[in-house]
Amino acid sequence: MSWIQSVMYFAGFPISESLEVLLKRTHPFRSFFKAKSDYVTQHISQAGLEGLWQRLLEVETSQLILTPYGGRMSEISDSETPFPHRNGSIFAIQYLVTWDDDKETEKHISWMRRGNAYMAPYVSKSPRAAYLNYRDLDLGRNHDANTSYAQASIGV
Repeated sequence: MSWIQSVMYFAGFPISESLEVLLKRTHPFRSFFKAKSDYVTQHISQAGLEGLWQRLLEVETSQLILTPYGGRMSEISDSETPFPHRNGSIFAIQYLVTWDDDKETEKHISWMRRGNAYMAPYVSKSPRAAYLNYRDLDLGRNHDANTSYAQASIGV
């Protein structure tokens, strides 16, 4: 499979579809998602992991992505590349849930928030860290172009 065929596949198009469909910027199906992230700085107990697993099994379309940190990553100076999670993070967690029916939005967002609350004792604290580029609107938002950092971080 070529790279562009894999783009077609992961976008949900049949591989036999013309590549021109990518220029139309349409999608073959409509779906929704909610994602959150955490940084883990201490080992999670077996009971904590089992509880997380049980929560993942509650929703068929849930996903968990674990990204290991450490190793040579901690040898890179903060002044070389700005990344605040380099030292002290064992791994990052990304939680993801998807759904196709907009009537199920509240159900899935509520599930994500309950899972996020469950993980609070097992992840970074003071402050609880999240990966900046995952755009979790629960962490704050700019309501207009002139919003300050302090206004956007309300509720963090």
